[in-house]
Amino acid sequence: MRLLVGTGNPGKVREFGELLAGLSVDLTAPQDIGLDIDVEETGATLEENAALKARAYADAGRMTALADDSGLFVDALDGAPGVRSARYGAPRARTDEDRVLLLLRALADTPQERRTAAFRCVIAIAEPGSGNVQMAKGELRGIIGTVPRGTNGFGYDPIFIVPEHGKTMAEFDSTTKNALSHRGQAARAAREIITQRLAHEHSEGPSKYD
Repeated sequence: MRLLVGTGNPGKVREFGELLAGLSVDLTAPQDIGLDIDVEETGATLEENAALKARAYADAGRMTALADDSGLFVDALDGAPGVRSARYGAPRARTDEDRVLLLLRALADTPQERRTAAFRCVIAIAEPGSGNVQMAKGELRGIIGTVPRGTNGFGYDPIFIVPEHGKTMAEFDSTTKNALSHRGQAARAAREIITQRLAHEHSEGPSKYD
């Protein structure tokens, strides 16, 4: 089964390769098939954005596609930055570091007990030409620190502390991070969906899109 990873980020393609390792799927990056599309994330929720991307890549690539949307939801900021996590503070905040500093400034007067937050991820899997989308979700609760710590991460990882471990997401090794993370949880749920699809295809014969 060929599975198109709906992202232009090579790092994310590699990450999904690790998270979905062992499945009988041929992960395909858009650049592998000369595909270059830009899907506007107009949804109001992670679910809507993930579905938009999965459908667009599935139709453009003519194969089953997987896409995700993730966000950091800070309780003291009424859920911000939320679905706009990657665009928080735009256009002035252009880098991950810019967005982290902006978020820390927004929480400057917030005591630790009120700095609770959640990382959430939704993975959508879509077939070309079909409106049907299957969803897998993951969530990790934590606390927003006061200074960035760690180097093994991106986005808001350096300020997201997992209380049970006393470390930020950027301080974990990759194996531990994948076991704990919202994306790792969603990927494990996606594995179950893909495994079921593979079993169905095996019983029904190969898909016309494979």
